[in-house]
Amino acid sequence: DLDPINAIAEQSPGFIWRLKEESGDATNIEVENNPDIIVNMSVWESVESLKNFMFKTHHIDFLKRKKEWFLPLSEASYVLWWIPKGHIPTLQEAITKLDHLRENGESQDAFSFKSSYPKPELENR
Repeated sequence: DLDPINAIAEQSPGFIWRLKEESGDATNIEVENNPDIIVNMSVWESVESLKNFMFKTHHIDFLKRKKEWFLPLSEASYVLWWIPKGHIPTLQEAITKLDHLRENGESQDAFSFKSSYPKPELENR
């Protein structure tokens, strides 16, 4: 049941938005016709806010058990990128960013926690 973790996310400092269906989560959203992929997409004010939620709340207990539920991937399974303030990314945008990371490696356009590029100092960001 993802409801408790989703509730923690939504109440966490820096949380802005998460992808969800009427069911309250995104587990039924299929990516590239592959039912083995689970989508989890959210918007946060900063990388630090996301890290705090992921590694300093009950969410960490789920991360520690991920091998019980998921097979390891040989390529990047998540991507971070900066968006303009007020923008809600689409699933296709996320797929494009993940593909960019997989094909080109880390950059300002698509990165992971390993590289965490700083927020660009552009208007509306």
